[in-house]
Amino acid sequence: MTAPVFLVESLAHVRAGGTVTVDGPEGRHAVSVRRLRAGEEVVLTDGQGAGAYGTVAAAEGKDRLTVAVAELRTEEAPDPTITVVQALPKGDRGELAVETMTETGVDAIVPWPAARCVTQWKGERAAKALGKWRATAREAGKQSRRLIFPEVADPLSTKQVAALLADADFAAVLHEEGSAPLATAELPATGRIVLVVGPEGGVSPEELVLFAEAGAGPYRLGRTVLRTSTAGTAATALLLGRTGRWS
Repeated sequence: MTAPVFLVESLAHVRAGGTVTVDGPEGRHAVSVRRLRAGEEVVLTDGQGAGAYGTVAAAEGKDRLTVAVAELRTEEAPDPTITVVQALPKGDRGELAVETMTETGVDAIVPWPAARCVTQWKGERAAKALGKWRATAREAGKQSRRLIFPEVADPLSTKQVAALLADADFAAVLHEEGSAPLATAELPATGRIVLVVGPEGGVSPEELVLFAEAGAGPYRLGRTVLRTSTAGTAATALLLGRTGRWS
């Protein structure tokens, strides 16, 4: 079994042969929840590509872990990158979508309050919901042993999403009535791929027109219709395989 991953603020001044102290919530999780003990292997990361691999030197109290660093590694930024514009699902399906996309390997997630979304983020609810998405991405990043965690952006309006699509090297709207399969779309070797996942009620005709004008046509995944909370994960997996990032 691979070593557990813990998030630290920075590894900029860490060197092989030195030690790092992990405290606060991460230290508590390591000591009181995972019950790590001296000699066990761990990985520390800043979530931005830096990783420190080592073993537990000491576990003190309920929330203090000292790690002896044996090796430092850097994970290069992926290319092409995959961004999923995720329409807001109902209930906790938003966190489910973020969790599975993160575990699969998505690079960025953009919340989108589409016209047909039942759920709408407003006021304090917006800040709380966004915080949950970001916390989910962080925990899923650790669980899946990533060194680069996906960015969960601030919500974008439909016009802002269109601008994002126009700036992409490849853009697509996942749509059950799309005439072209995403599995055969011509993809760029480098740059940014942006996918739009609509709500359960579907992307509205007006949104489809606006996105098409931005260069994002409708593509289908397969013969079955996926829920908004699973479509992004399936599409990300497909593209990771096709672009060679899973090779």
